[in-house]
Amino acid sequence: MRVLLQSRTNLFSVAGGDAVQILKTKKYLEKYGIDADISTELEPCVSKYDVVHLFNLMRGQEVYIQVRNAKKYRKPVVLSTIYGLYIEYDRESRRGLARVISNMLNPFQVEHLKIIARAIVNKEVHKGVKSIILKNYYKCLKEVVESADVLLPNSNSEMERVKNDFFLVDPKFIVVPNGVDPEIFDYENTIPREAHKRFRDAILCVARIEGRKCQLELVKAIRDTPYMLVLVGKPAPNHKGYFKEVLREASKSRNIYYLGTINHDELTGLYKVAKVHALVSWMETPGLSSLEAAAMRCNIVATKKGDTYEYLRDYAYYCEPDDIDSIREAVIRAHESPFDERLRELVLSNYTWDVAAKKTLEGYKLALENY
Repeated sequence: MRVLLQSRTNLFSVAGGDAVQILKTKKYLEKYGIDADISTELEPCVSKYDVVHLFNLMRGQEVYIQVRNAKKYRKPVVLSTIYGLYIEYDRESRRGLARVISNMLNPFQVEHLKIIARAIVNKEVHKGVKSIILKNYYKCLKEVVESADVLLPNSNSEMERVKNDFFLVDPKFIVVPNGVDPEIFDYENTIPREAHKRFRDAILCVARIEGRKCQLELVKAIRDTPYMLVLVGKPAPNHKGYFKEVLREASKSRNIYYLGTINHDELTGLYKVAKVHALVSWMETPGLSSLEAAAMRCNIVATKKGDTYEYLRDYAYYCEPDDIDSIREAVIRAHESPFDERLRELVLSNYTWDVAAKKTLEGYKLALENY
């Protein structure tokens, strides 16, 4: 079987969890004999492929053109939805005019305006952006989900959001979990780098730095405690001001460190020396770094926003993303508690890229039934 994996045009220049997901999907599909290519083009020739696999419904400006292109070639399409609107963050945590507008409009109108803003500020303009602006963000996304032969959400709760938001009746779908790579996140065989040993028992946060991830609140929660906080990640392109504010707050304390971007495969040593991983976001589906940290025996602090609870159940320590006292309390409880091996067993049994590849293959076979 030959499969084309397609995603957003800036997949590798603005890397996130979806970039890891597509790379790991390719790696593990190939272990099962699938010939998989990755493309960030909008309208490539797909005639030689048996299935076109699209990623990230939230990026309607690309996936709308890509699904139309695949259908032009009469190819079955599966879609990894990676779907979760950020409207709660927009309405509760943004500042100034952005917050006012977010509370005046519906979530899809807000996302539509964001695309226009990116086109102006970041010069992010291509055929898909023009189509979204002219047609309407919601209508484009609805056409995408209705055109896909099979949907591959990362959780049941994500699928419920897709069904409810787009009024789908009995869609074909298979839940494909996000995962970890046990070949890389191997606790027993990981040797931390000498430079990272000074962070033993630290609180770690691995995530792109942006308002939705709430690093600023995390810094404020840890600043006056005896614990070390280590931040790892690249600032999001449109959150440079937020990034500077995080660094400014972190500089007020000697126990907070920012390490910048670290290669994904090199994170294992940091996870191993840390005691806690905290990802206190307004929305996660569920957050790859939380799963990786759990595989490396870190206690997990998270929020119940999005799909995190479906994955981590009662093994994580939960807090509210906009409540500094709540974050501090959850972090302290996590730091003072022993690690529960059942969490690691849960992750390594259910949430690996091998499991994801098998489920993805089921989706491909289901999509091919009608072709």
